[in-house]
Amino acid sequence: MLEKLKETVFRANMELVKQGLVIHTWGNASGRDRESGLVVIKPSGISYSAMKAGDMVVLDPEGNLVEGRYKPSTDAPTHIFLYKTWSSIGGVVHTHSAYATAWAQAGKDIPPFGTTHADHYYGEVPCTRKLRNDEISKDYELNTGRIIVERLAISDPLAMPSALVNCHGPFCWGFDAEEAVYNAIALEEIARMAFYTVLLNHTKPIDQNLIDKHFKRKHGKNAYYGQVKKK
Repeated sequence: MLEKLKETVFRANMELVKQGLVIHTWGNASGRDRESGLVVIKPSGISYSAMKAGDMVVLDPEGNLVEGRYKPSTDAPTHIFLYKTWSSIGGVVHTHSAYATAWAQAGKDIPPFGTTHADHYYGEVPCTRKLRNDEISKDYELNTGRIIVERLAISDPLAMPSALVNCHGPFCWGFDAEEAVYNAIALEEIARMAFYTVLLNHTKPIDQNLIDKHFKRKHGKNAYYGQVKKK
């Protein structure tokens, strides 16, 4: 079932390792089949070095197990909630990459200090509020998804394809699993640049007109970055 998507999600998870965004079993990637709504996700606690495409777990849109010999990632309820909320996304990634996680542990948004940031994110990368005790003790992973959506409060998640969960780490998403991984890689590099920018005692974001220019030349109906796709 969904063998092609399993292979895609497996490769997405392995790319996180290749790019240095995860170590041990600290992360997960998933993908959604747009036709059926089924979600394929990494199994929980399985070593990346031992993992195969056939080990990926298939869940229904409510998070129930459809196929797989392993338990799904413990973060599956977060992924499922994001998919249910945002129909436009087809991939979700969670890591504990060092620089993005440092911003999350500090409970700070990542300001748009330069055009590299603006190429990928339309404004500051948001950090959620802290979870309340009752949200931690019951439905923790589901509530993690809820506070991400609460913090973004936007209709187009692809214009801001990442968020930092306070005291936890980054979640990223995209049109598919491959794009979600791309956004996780970009976020980590942007978080690293921002970290050093603050160390240099600079805390002022770039002008909004420069944010507009760099984001909109790569995103949206009037984008002109890159090559025109042949019909």
